[in-house]
Amino acid sequence: MTKGLIARKLGMTQLFNADGTLSAVTVLEAGPCRVVGLRTVEKHGYTAAQLGFGEPRKKGLSKPEAGVFTKAGVDPARTVLEVRDYDGLEVGQELNADLFAEGELVDVTATSKGKGFQGLVKRHRFSRGPESHGSMNVRRPGSIGATDAARVFRGVRMAGQMGNAKTTVQGLKVLRVDTERNLLLIGGAVPGAKGAVVMVRGSGKAARQAARKKK
Repeated sequence: MTKGLIARKLGMTQLFNADGTLSAVTVLEAGPCRVVGLRTVEKHGYTAAQLGFGEPRKKGLSKPEAGVFTKAGVDPARTVLEVRDYDGLEVGQELNADLFAEGELVDVTATSKGKGFQGLVKRHRFSRGPESHGSMNVRRPGSIGATDAARVFRGVRMAGQMGNAKTTVQGLKVLRVDTERNLLLIGGAVPGAKGAVVMVRGSGKAARQAARKKK
């Protein structure tokens, strides 16, 4: 079973470990999340839980959006996301940061920071051309493939928009859980800017490895 929480990225800080070493951590405000709805195999073809997080938008909700919360009997939320293969919950149930424990591995999904339109050197880490002897090919793409095709092949690494894409970082370790303030301190960097909404789920790789050991 997969478990998850919707969280908000507050920023990064430092954390001293028990052995005196220093770790860079990302602070996430994880919850409280309300179970807005459930997806079942019989009705929807898959198992999932819809979680609501955050205060609603000031401009208000549309009638269909408000109807979802009214049917569930919970307060409106700003963000609603699904966690696949999450069962054993009830509509209206509240989930907090204590869902995860210290030392547990998690996967974090968010929208990465947008970098705008970037060239090959920054976007794909191409090396630049020579600057001596009058060369004008310093940061240009150069040849992009065969001439007989008379077109650009799909997937060629070229200049374009960088960032602003859904990104998942796997296998991050929960270093500390603050149940009073619903905070998770995750070791390492988490995608997204400050204030971004992220999804924290139990590590898929760790679950698969544990299942193999049981066999």
